Amino acid sequence: MTQSKTTTNRSLLTVLFLGVLMGALDIAIVGPALPAIQTAFGIDERAAAWIFTIYVLFNLIGAPLMSKLSDRYGRRSVYVADVTFFAIGSLAVALAPSFSLLLAGRALQGLSAGGIFPVASAVIGDTFPEDKKGSALGMIGAVFGLAFIVGPILGGVLLIWGWQWLFLVNLPVAALVILLGMRNLPTTRPAVAKPFDLLGMAALAVALTGLTLGINRLDTTAIGGSLLSPQVWPWLALALAAGAAFVWLEGRAADPIIRLGQFGNRQLVLANFLSMGAGLGEAAMVFLPALAIAAFGVSQSRASFLLLPVVLAVAVGSPLGGRLLDSYGARPVVMAGTILLAVGMFLLGLWGTNFVAFIVAGVFIGFGLASLLGAPIRYIVLGEAAPSERAASQGVVTIATGVGQLISGALIGAVAASQGGGVDGYSVSYLFVGSAALILVLLSLGLKSRQARQV
Repeated sequence: MTQSKTTTNRSLLTVLFLGVLMGALDIAIVGPALPAIQTAFGIDERAAAWIFTIYVLFNLIGAPLMSKLSDRYGRRSVYVADVTFFAIGSLAVALAPSFSLLLAGRALQGLSAGGIFPVASAVIGDTFPEDKKGSALGMIGAVFGLAFIVGPILGGVLLIWGWQWLFLVNLPVAALVILLGMRNLPTTRPAVAKPFDLLGMAALAVALTGLTLGINRLDTTAIGGSLLSPQVWPWLALALAAGAAFVWLEGRAADPIIRLGQFGNRQLVLANFLSMGAGLGEAAMVFLPALAIAAFGVSQSRASFLLLPVVLAVAVGSPLGGRLLDSYGARPVVMAGTILLAVGMFLLGLWGTNFVAFIVAGVFIGFGLASLLGAPIRYIVLGEAAPSERAASQGVVTIATGVGQLISGALIGAVAASQGGGVDGYSVSYLFVGSAALILVLLSLGLKSRQARQV
């Protein structure tokens, strides 16, 4: 690689790194703001949960929408637009005079952030040589570990001046990313633009909305009866009907949001199931402080610090996994990661009340998640998807991860409640997640070896 090409790629990585960091930090630092927001708007815990829920929902909608738009109109324009709208959403949240307008700002943040990581991954696929893609994706994946280390600390500091500053801090970062993006991001786009699949996008949005609302309204203490309640089943039925309509529409669209033909590619199907499992494992970590409080009697703040082994392992494992990809390929890296994830979950389920086992489990889980949330799955998708579908395929991976997160919260809550909560409830929950991780190990056996990918 020439010196000028190396410099260009470093500039690109800087733009992509900062954009993804901004989106990742917004998830990590919003937690400390919740009590202050509840007090400011006089809302209860159920309403406060929507600050997360509406972000996740619109993030899932934004991932395929923004990814497809970048395949259609070019990476630079869509990436810069995503960062711009994210900044506008941040400003709307900080200045919101009512809780409903705050949720509108969060929705705009989620919609735009949904495209930042998939489009960044597609830019790497477009511009980096084959032997450097893994390392570049690993660096981008490591951003999430960095964000979850810095985020709570930064959030605590900014809260001194008011919760609004947790969102206003995005504005100067966004301005820098926009400036650098206009200078460095590629402008490639297809020669002929096909009609945009508006009906398909609408059906997908309705399906994801129904799924989110249905899962969000589940009563995890009586999961069977809750599924049949009028608060839940109509939303899940709507999601099923809209999902079926989406499949029908995509099969007839000139330029579908998600090309159904890619699901005829076994490697892409495996990658998306593995991503769903990654979301399952990632969301399970939300309940780790609750297990720590029940098992060790620590305070809520100390329990949050017990997540550090997971976070540090993700931060170290993501770039390490990227480097191993370039040398060994995706299959051994993903297989090792799924095994570590399963071992870590079973350690929590069987010996979670032992402090040493708790910490070791966190390290195993962190390295396991790094192989699924970071570079390897994205690397597989870049290699299997057509160049014109790279960003859209990355968007599908993001959707799969989000669906796994939604299911995980309901699953763990239901299992824990059925076991009476406390240590016993969460221990059984982690055994369930560990069993799911074993399925991921089996799925990883179906991935291509490095030699097969090069044929």
